Amino acid sequence: MGTLSLDSYRLLGRSGLRVSPLSLGTMTFGTDWGWGADTGEARRIFDAYVDRGGNFVDTASQYTNGVAEQMLGEFAGDKRESLVLATKYTMMRRPGDPNSGGNHRKSMIASVEASLRKLRTDYIDLLYMHVWDFTTPVDEIMRALDDLVRAGKVLYTGMSDIPAWQVARMQTIADLRGWAPLVALQIEYSLAQRTVERDLIPMAAELGLGVLPWSPLASGVLVGKYTEADLNHDGGSSAEGTRKDVAAGNGALTARNLAIADVVKDVALQIGASPAQVALAWTLLNPAVTSPIIGARTFEQFEDNLGALNVEFDADHVAALEKASAIELGFPHDFVDLPLPRSVVFGDLTVQSRR
Repeated sequence: MGTLSLDSYRLLGRSGLRVSPLSLGTMTFGTDWGWGADTGEARRIFDAYVDRGGNFVDTASQYTNGVAEQMLGEFAGDKRESLVLATKYTMMRRPGDPNSGGNHRKSMIASVEASLRKLRTDYIDLLYMHVWDFTTPVDEIMRALDDLVRAGKVLYTGMSDIPAWQVARMQTIADLRGWAPLVALQIEYSLAQRTVERDLIPMAAELGLGVLPWSPLASGVLVGKYTEADLNHDGGSSAEGTRKDVAAGNGALTARNLAIADVVKDVALQIGASPAQVALAWTLLNPAVTSPIIGARTFEQFEDNLGALNVEFDADHVAALEKASAIELGFPHDFVDLPLPRSVVFGDLTVQSRR
């Protein structure tokens, strides 16, 4: 990968927008959920990120019950123009109000207006649909996003936590109708979660969406903070509680992932890096990945995460990590790579693949 820095900017998808190779996540900004950084620590992390050339900051409408956006709006101040602020809509903003959440136009517009107020800005650089709701027609979403872009309240659009076929459908509709295209895809991606390599990541690469991995450390599991003694932890159904509650509740705290973490630790010892740096740097090896999102709770964690930009693997290290974390691609991917189907399609020809 070679040595990078936060000001080694990359283009986001098929746009001309220039963003840092590590994005600063703000789900840890605020203590409302019981495990985040207080205002002072969050400010220290934000200032250090920006001072070192970082420009890509990720938040969402209801991170820490809205406190994260408020903090970010305060921290950005007169630096706002030089920052790329990304936020998301979908999460319920008022319990009991059926239209205060979801992917539909009413939810989108109201959420964006609230985000603009909290972020103290008149435009959002990148707006994501946060989570697919399985109820809203895709043309309603894409037309509403296009209206926001045309109104100047949103500059770029993206998707998060959604099936690949829906994103492909949305991008095709946008292309055919001349609406604002999608340029970003935020998905869970790490050594512990590689199933997105089946369809989501190839789709993003093909259709011009830069991939922004969330939880590249698998809720801390890959840094070795948990052991087999933690496997009987049930977790919860919300982001509130402890970090262990979140790791268990989102499925990251498993025996398989602890075994992967052991290999991450071994590679880290061999190359003189931390496990967090190894896990983050591995995601950057994928050419479809633009900028993994770091979610440091303390300044020390933030400093350590930045070291991922200096990690260099040799082929044996990569092989060890990928063997430990390997998944089956499944049908049709595995099938079309078998000798018989390839023989039927290509015969004796040698044809260069785009993969």
